[in-house]
This record gives sequence, C-alpha cells and structure tokens, in this order.
Amino acid sequence: MTKRPLENLDLIKRVLGSEYLELSIRRLHVEEDLASEITKVVVETSDENGQAPRLDGEGCGLVDALYGALLRRYGPEYQSLQSIELTNFDVSARFETKTEHAGVDAVGEVSVDIRNSEGRIFTFSDASRSITSSTARAVLVAVEYFMNAERAFITLYRSLKDAQERGREDLVTRYTRELAEVVKSTSYAEVIENIRRELG
Repeated sequence: MTKRPLENLDLIKRVLGSEYLELSIRRLHVEEDLASEITKVVVETSDENGQAPRLDGEGCGLVDALYGALLRRYGPEYQSLQSIELTNFDVSARFETKTEHAGVDAVGEVSVDIRNSEGRIFTFSDASRSITSSTARAVLVAVEYFMNAERAFITLYRSLKDAQERGREDLVTRYTRELAEVVKSTSYAEVIENIRRELG
C-alpha cells in the first residue's frame, strides 16, 4: 500500500482532474556492484495513458539511482524537482505479518521524507513484502506529488488570469485562496517564483 501526504492532495487532484499524472512502475531491474558501491537501475514506468517510457539511472544506492533516473526524465519539464531534498529514509518490518517462522517474509514499510524549498516536510511511504519494490514506489510517488503540485499551481494561475479578464470576482477570490494553499505543496521553480512575485 502506497501513502502520499494528504496536504492539498484532494485540491491538486480536483484542479487537474483528468490531467492528474499518476505514475506506476511495471518493471524494475537493479544491478549493484558491491565493490564500487554503484547501483544501476532500469525502470519501466506506466502512466494513465498506458505509456511506458524506460528510465535508466545510476547512483550510490537504490534511492539515488532511482531519483537520478526520474530527474533526468522529468526534471527539464518540472523545475521544482531540482529543489526538493531527501531528509529521511526509513525501513521497518511488520513482523506480525509474517507467515513463516523465520519472519523473512514479513511486510516491510519504506518511508521517505522530502523537504521542499520552503522547509516543509512531506512523507511518502509504501509497504509490501519487497523492500526494493516499496523503495521504488515511495520514491516514484514523491516525484509524482511535486510534479502534480507544480502543474496544479500553474493551472490555477491561468484560471485566475482568465477570471480576472472576465471580471469574475467570485472566481478570482476562490483561485487566489487555492493558489495560496497549493503553493505550500510546491518547491522552488522559476515559473512558480515569477507567479508568486506577480501576485505579490
């Protein structure tokens, strides 16, 4: 089971509607060179359109390699991914879920804490019987969350400008309020900072 932060998630989903980008991993290949401590990953992702781009990454460990692969693919389009920071990575076992006496098949939970450019901490987690799979899903949903927050902020800004041009003060008030909420879930990106300065 994968968990995302609840903060503004419903608002982000409502703003984006059918444009909400939900990623999943279909296949993950991991190769680790224990001598050099280099991890290589090949990730086959899938989005709501059934597209499955292949992502390649390399780093010092699974999280670094996965994040590197996702950043290379999505970083140019979503600048805010460049400014988020991993602050905690935790793995714990739920031994009450074991089915074998040794307990090696127990469900493991991986949680990842990410700090945005404003210092806010967001926690993403996944639990399954595979630590590797749960790590990959937790990292993936973290990237997905900040991508969607950035997209929702820009969408709301465009809606605000349209409402201003049409003289819809009711919508201007609503979109201004929603922008103030969604910006809390974003991280630094030049486009977001430019909009924030314009809004004053």
